[in-house]
Amino acid sequence: MGACLGTLAMAMPAGAQPNDSNVSFDAGGLMPKKPKPGLPDVKAQPLAWPRLDPGAVICRTEGDLDKLGARRRGEQVDGSIDCQIIRAATAISIVQRSGPGRTEVKASDPRAAALSGWTDAWLPDKGTVGATSVSR
Repeated sequence: MGACLGTLAMAMPAGAQPNDSNVSFDAGGLMPKKPKPGLPDVKAQPLAWPRLDPGAVICRTEGDLDKLGARRRGEQVDGSIDCQIIRAATAISIVQRSGPGRTEVKASDPRAAALSGWTDAWLPDKGTVGATSVSR
C-alpha cells in the first residue's frame, strides 16, 4: 500500500490539488466515535403497572379493609386487623374491583405469592403518564 501512495504522490506535481478525485481519506465508520463528555445517559426502566407503591396498605380480607377504614375514621373496632404496609413498589394483578377504593389484588411476582388481599389504593386502568421512577 505504501508503494501505491508513493506512486500517487509522484504522479501529482508538488502543490497541485486534485479537484475531481475519487480518492477519499475520510475514515467514516472506521474511526471510533468520541464519547460525549460527562456521565452517560441512562434510560429509566419502565415500571410495572398495575402496582402498589410504598405506603399502600393491603389487608388479608375485605372485612379487614372495612375495619381499617373504620379505625381511620376514629370508630371503635373490635378484634385485630390483618393488614400490612407495602414497603417497596410491588407489581400486582387485579382480581376484582368492588367499588371505588376496594380492589382485590394479588402479587404478580411468584416469589411474593403470599401477598394477596384487598387494598384501598387508587388503581386506575392505565398507569400515570410520565412516571419514570419510584420515590424512596
